[in-house]
Amino acid sequence: MKIVIAPDSFKGSLSALEVSNAIERGIKKVLPETETIKLPMADGGEGTVEALVTSTKGRIEHQSARGPLGEAVEAHYGILGDGQTAVIEMASASGLPLVPPAKRNPLLTTTFGTGELILAALGKGCREFIIGIGGSATTDCGTGMAQALGVEFFDQAGKKIESLINGELMGSVQEIDLSGLPPEILASRFTVACDVDNPLLGPKGAAHVYAPQKGATPEMVTQLETNMTRFADVLESSIGKFVRNIPGAGAAGGLGAGLIAFVNGTLKLGIEIVLEASQFARRISGASLIISGEGKIDFQTAFGKTMSGVAREAKKQNIPVIGIGGMVDANLENLHQLGINSFFSICNEPMTLEDALANAAPLVETISERIIRAVMLAI
Repeated sequence: MKIVIAPDSFKGSLSALEVSNAIERGIKKVLPETETIKLPMADGGEGTVEALVTSTKGRIEHQSARGPLGEAVEAHYGILGDGQTAVIEMASASGLPLVPPAKRNPLLTTTFGTGELILAALGKGCREFIIGIGGSATTDCGTGMAQALGVEFFDQAGKKIESLINGELMGSVQEIDLSGLPPEILASRFTVACDVDNPLLGPKGAAHVYAPQKGATPEMVTQLETNMTRFADVLESSIGKFVRNIPGAGAAGGLGAGLIAFVNGTLKLGIEIVLEASQFARRISGASLIISGEGKIDFQTAFGKTMSGVAREAKKQNIPVIGIGGMVDANLENLHQLGINSFFSICNEPMTLEDALANAAPLVETISERIIRAVMLAI
């Protein structure tokens, strides 16, 4: 048998690689000689760098960068096994956990550090970029990122803005000069993992929907919406970029719009990017079974989550899929239709969430062993 192991992380307890290792241990208790292929998965959010670096035999690069408030932070990004593709989680340099709760104010945070990570990868020879934009602390429309890449911004007096651009200074921009962008940027391709369709502005836009999660008061939300509206106008008048109505432009405080406007980024579902980059369809060929999983399996799993992407690819090759999760809801007929044959909870007795998180690895190993024993009965 050839068994593919392709889970997402179990957030709060295990990374995708740790889940994969636990599943493999369970399988090997029953079938010690069987071929197992570990392809840790992610949906473009937290864990995407580790998942893709692991599945492609790439490497992690550590890089000092500016954090959301301009302070130095130790960030990282991945270079995939092809040596040409960089995978960056913007949260590594510009994420909300980097800002203490008492200091959270999206008027003052910047994506400058994300731009520094792009520059670092560019210097390593990367020309293909995968950017995960979940978990941001920012609402600066990607201006900080662009500034780090060499874009220059000028205020109404025609003076170049020298300070790190943030959600507040974004509203001061009157002119944009792209001539400072490195030619290597223009020769690169940027694919952006974006699983939301929020526009840049309005009640479903970046400021109204996401800024409160980053510490914005109602007054701050109003100011951010005003600043972002002004900036969208300048993008159109100064460099001819029309991004305000593009689905997903409002993701990560408008970083989706910034990546489109400044580096010609393409927005795409995160799981689709991960499946393509890991050559998932090729590597599962000939498999007898795929075991996937995520922390919670519910109706949302069908909508762009990791297991749904895995199942769609598996179904094309008639490979059965079994899912495991910390919590498994009832009434998951829609997932069966996607190609997930059955689901199992790792919880083998009544337990608290704390106990489940603390013991996730042995619980995953145990349920995996039981799944394989059941599968063997049917062969």
